[in-house]
Amino acid sequence: MLRLAVTTQAETFERMRDPLADRGIEVVAVQPEERTLSLSEPDLPDADVGFVYPSRLMEGGVIDAFLDVPWVNSREAILRSRNKADVLTRLSQAGIPVPATTFVSNPVSDEAVAAAARQFDPPVVIKPNSTTRGTGVAKVMDLDSLLGVTDYLDLVHDYKATGDRSYLLQEYLPDARDYRVMLVDGEYAGAVERRLPAEDRERGQWKHNVHRGAEATGVDLDAELRDLAERAAEVLDVDYLGVDLLVTDDRAVVNETNARPTIDSATKYEEGFWDNLAGLIREAAES
Repeated sequence: MLRLAVTTQAETFERMRDPLADRGIEVVAVQPEERTLSLSEPDLPDADVGFVYPSRLMEGGVIDAFLDVPWVNSREAILRSRNKADVLTRLSQAGIPVPATTFVSNPVSDEAVAAAARQFDPPVVIKPNSTTRGTGVAKVMDLDSLLGVTDYLDLVHDYKATGDRSYLLQEYLPDARDYRVMLVDGEYAGAVERRLPAEDRERGQWKHNVHRGAEATGVDLDAELRDLAERAAEVLDVDYLGVDLLVTDDRAVVNETNARPTIDSATKYEEGFWDNLAGLIREAAES
């Protein structure tokens, strides 16, 4: 039986274990972080292939050296997807619609930030360039609020060990529907709509991240949106990918991507999802 090393969160590990076992793939857990690990006698399982490279690159380098296996999503795929500005630039250059966005590399002056913000109608979304789960993303209505947020970013970025000192200013799309589309080997494998409960929206919440309390409901995405997500996966050349779409009444854009997407319940994916995922894992193992 093929052994697959999985470093992703517990939900994904639990959901994939039995379906992949039925297809001749044993899923073994590998904890890359928040632990101690002997570098001479590591307590790690044997594996034939890895699922997705660990999110922390230092830990990932250690795990990768010990396991010495090919990955379904390699270090390069994780880095490419994590860099929001990189993703949006590649997609835009390929003619794929994305939100209007300005990349800011600190340090810059307040005057430069203000000039960049004037290109957008308020409110303006400000987000770190390399975080996930909506961490650090804010919506600001005026320049004073924007500069208040950037003041905090300046304090963080002033610490010289901070790896990423960039952030994005982005247009806000009111009333946009938020979809997470799953791609396996570049092909549409299912989608969910992420939506906050009505009472949360009434209290002013607006970020539709599941980790912020949004509910993910399986949807039958139309062909045009499926094609948009598949085109994004092709441009980025990432085999196992979550593509986040924002859809209004008159446009659809690729907002972000995730090369370590959580696997949801099987009812939210297309028939054949597990067969296709197993095939992708076997293909990676043979590479």
